[in-house]
Amino acid sequence: MRVSYGPGYFVPLPPGHAFPMSKFPALYKILIDEDLIRERDVVNPNPASWPDLRLVHSQTYLYKLVSGSQSQTERRKMGLPWTQFLVRRSRMAVQGTINAVRMALEDGIAASLAGGTHHAFPSHAEGFCVLNDVGVAIRVLKRDELIKRALVIDLDVHQGNGVAAIFADDPDVYTFSMHGARNYPWYKVPSSRDVALEDGTEDSHYLSVLGDHLAAVFEAARPDLVLYLAGVDVVRGDRFGRLALTPEGLYARDRYVLETVKRYGVPVTLLLSGGYAATAYETADLHAQAHRAAQDVFE
Repeated sequence: MRVSYGPGYFVPLPPGHAFPMSKFPALYKILIDEDLIRERDVVNPNPASWPDLRLVHSQTYLYKLVSGSQSQTERRKMGLPWTQFLVRRSRMAVQGTINAVRMALEDGIAASLAGGTHHAFPSHAEGFCVLNDVGVAIRVLKRDELIKRALVIDLDVHQGNGVAAIFADDPDVYTFSMHGARNYPWYKVPSSRDVALEDGTEDSHYLSVLGDHLAAVFEAARPDLVLYLAGVDVVRGDRFGRLALTPEGLYARDRYVLETVKRYGVPVTLLLSGGYAATAYETADLHAQAHRAAQDVFE
């Protein structure tokens, strides 16, 4: 499986910052060590172009971002300290997803070892999400007439408000979010289908609810491409999660999604989204579950 990844996915953050930036190189090493990916299949992205970013983001926001002229309120909402390195890193992650969706259309499955920044809105950053890679990648493919319809399966514990807002008026993009009911974001922009879960939801109930919805989602979406936001903050003990899946339950979730995608014969792109386990390495190891499942399902 080809993946998007480069050393530029990592930028240093202040000590003690809540975002586990070192999960990106840690995940890459785990996947290489376990032979889940090969070095020749790794594509190092350049920063996404400004014209591509403008397919989603406003000129005013992009100017503020590149010039560092956001207000303190805007930076607090972003949740990350602004630097030019962060701007470049965020553009690289967007291009990584653009590359990954193109590779998925060619190969049937591909991944970016970042991405899933589903809280970024056209006019502002939010919740550790600077640019909306999902929105930009879909708009690029539609502009280039490579797809007509897309499905976003968002299983991060936090509802995908930015993605939902971007595609609210686009009947050709179906957004499915299954998330914690009492978790961030406090105002949830309606997706095509939202499923809210109570705190403490465990493996069996989670998988049962997912099974109740996923086939109907595919039938409604009729997609040419699936983007799977395989957030791992659903696992018990996550700093921001409040659900209670086990690592085994997480693997079962990812395998079920990928088996369903394969059954429908639709190309799929894997994206990370969130995860805040006790250490960055533990977070990365949970992110690797989707890749383990992908190998078991597709190879």
